[in-house]
Amino acid sequence: MQGTTAKSAAQERLRSAQTKILALSHRVHANPELGFEEEKACAWLSEELSEAGFNVSRGICDLPTAFVAKAGSGPLHIAICAEYDSLPEIGHACGHNMIAAMAVGAGIAAARVADDVGLTVSVIGTPAEEVGNASGKIVLLERGAFSGVHAAMMVHPAPVEILEAHLIAASMFDVHYTGKEAHASAFPEMGINAADALTVAQTSIGLLRQHLRQTDRVHGITTHGGDAPNVVPAHTSARYLVRGENLAELEEVRAKVYRCFEAGALATGCKLEIRGGDKPYADVRYDHEISQVYKRNAEVIGRKFPELGPIMSRLAASTDMGNISYAIPSIHPMIGINSLPAANHQPEFTAHCVTEEADKAVVDGALAMAWTAIDMAADPAMCRRLIPSTR
Repeated sequence: MQGTTAKSAAQERLRSAQTKILALSHRVHANPELGFEEEKACAWLSEELSEAGFNVSRGICDLPTAFVAKAGSGPLHIAICAEYDSLPEIGHACGHNMIAAMAVGAGIAAARVADDVGLTVSVIGTPAEEVGNASGKIVLLERGAFSGVHAAMMVHPAPVEILEAHLIAASMFDVHYTGKEAHASAFPEMGINAADALTVAQTSIGLLRQHLRQTDRVHGITTHGGDAPNVVPAHTSARYLVRGENLAELEEVRAKVYRCFEAGALATGCKLEIRGGDKPYADVRYDHEISQVYKRNAEVIGRKFPELGPIMSRLAASTDMGNISYAIPSIHPMIGINSLPAANHQPEFTAHCVTEEADKAVVDGALAMAWTAIDMAADPAMCRRLIPSTR
């Protein structure tokens, strides 16, 4: 089957599944689930893919809300990553309902012609992208879920179209201080104040900012600040995210931030425990050749990529797709949903992820990924580069 014919067949298959795919996006959006708790979303995606003829395995790699759905037996193995976890309180404010639906749509469309063009297509359900440490893709990668995959892709919603977004390394961790309770008025000298330890640490981080690179980022929240104002707090905790341009710079800034938390413990006599941060998100290393294939297909569909200029260097986020990109040639384009002034991680963005504009993006993103996979399989030079046995 020639490329043009294969693309037409894939588009027709997507068109026939469009109503169900958009319903899936809206259903996931209406039922937000936190990382590693996405039981409904995992089941719904698995059911849609199974009904479309995929061989589906749920609970892979000892992760109950992960799955792999496979179709085709061609030599080029493409993985399409599906995310479906939400954010606390504000739901799908990063559009993971759309990511899930796009992955299912792209998989179904590409599977229609997989054997004809030489593709194996895997839709991999990757839970808990928002957890910030030891997330779904990191665990799945470690446990072999991406073994045998030659390239990976996914498409993420954003206010505007971006081919290669600025996605940097990140480490999330929890900080716990333990002191000693005492009557805050009658016997304060008998207490060891864990709230003071956290205050010292946060003040130290504020002073540290003068000496950080402009590309470094540090931000966090207090998750427990004490129990009663008349009791010296014996337990406080915080959750922090540290980011750097790449893993090496991330390690440098994280060490500096850790010392700020150590200063809080030293100043107050509290005990300090830092949990997590051991499996950070890597920066995304784009496969530029695959990115250009995606761009050409997206533009044929009618998507436009604006020139964002210097603002691109300031716009920075993080994803565990970066860890995949270190191991496998990958792309992670952003698809615009015309949401401005609302942007990702705002409640207003949540509302935009089930609009008519968002639904169009789901269909366009799914088709662009399917066409990209078809073009990749039809390119002998790319196949030689990506498939070790053909080099």
